[in-house]
Amino acid sequence: MRLPLRPLGIFIKLNFQKKTAVTQRRDVSSAAMRLVQFCRHGDGDSIRVGVEQGEGLSVVDLNAFDPSMPSTMRELLELGDKGLQCAHRALESGQCVVDRAQIKLLSPILAPEKVVCVGMNYRDHCLEQNAPIPKEPIIFCKFPSAITGPYDDITLPSESQEVDWEVELAFVIGRRGKHIREEDALSYVAGFTVANDVSARDWQNRNGKQWLLGKTFDSFCPLGPALVTTDTVKDPHNLGIRCLVNGDTVQSSNTDQMIFKTAALVAWVSKFMTLTPGDVFLTGTPPGVGVFKKPPIFLKNGDIVKCQIDQLGSIINKVV
Repeated sequence: MRLPLRPLGIFIKLNFQKKTAVTQRRDVSSAAMRLVQFCRHGDGDSIRVGVEQGEGLSVVDLNAFDPSMPSTMRELLELGDKGLQCAHRALESGQCVVDRAQIKLLSPILAPEKVVCVGMNYRDHCLEQNAPIPKEPIIFCKFPSAITGPYDDITLPSESQEVDWEVELAFVIGRRGKHIREEDALSYVAGFTVANDVSARDWQNRNGKQWLLGKTFDSFCPLGPALVTTDTVKDPHNLGIRCLVNGDTVQSSNTDQMIFKTAALVAWVSKFMTLTPGDVFLTGTPPGVGVFKKPPIFLKNGDIVKCQIDQLGSIINKVV
């Protein structure tokens, strides 16, 4: 049967507009940026959002560039394309630049709704402990109160004698979603950052062997230094990842060892809960953690822990 010309024309036009809107969203969401949260020295606890001019370089103050913009990363992500467009314009403008020496970098995300963690997600880490490869993601969580800045101290709790390191690739959700299809999942990711899933092994194996208490002491989630937007990272699953303690390399691997990749994790977790802007995912650690060394080695007062991922940067935390 022959379709009437006018309805067919309308269908083509609407379909073209829909594709154009999707393309525009992809272009805006993938603008290459390193987003940070910071406070100025002498400015109290006032949080600001900025864009790095390059890794370790000066920062463009987004709030100074456009006072209508929010003062936290989570609120910026909640604005969707509008917020990312403004950040991109601010970076391109070269205005409102703050010297790195004048600021303290904070975690790129503070007070997220969720910190979702994935256990046993590196093949080489499973081999390290003679554990089977998981058939589905092993999910646990940290409380948001565990988050600390990229250069803040890790506090040894008096309740634990076995505090360990775990360098991890982290990603942050950029828009709300539930029952997300794996083929669409990366469009829900705002960017990537570096995390240390600090773990009290003695508590991880207590309390019914639920991992939560051993994972969520205050300061047990250093995060940063920047939220690197997705287009900036060529392939998040082919990045060198390493941890150094007092200058000695204790973990060194590649994110290609991840069993469940970013898209699979977003799709899996969104079956159970609605994901919202600012939600943080920690995607698992490679081999070399202290508990499996012979004899085991744990963090002590004065240690310096550096977690590093190619293209994302480094976080450096002193143990106190």
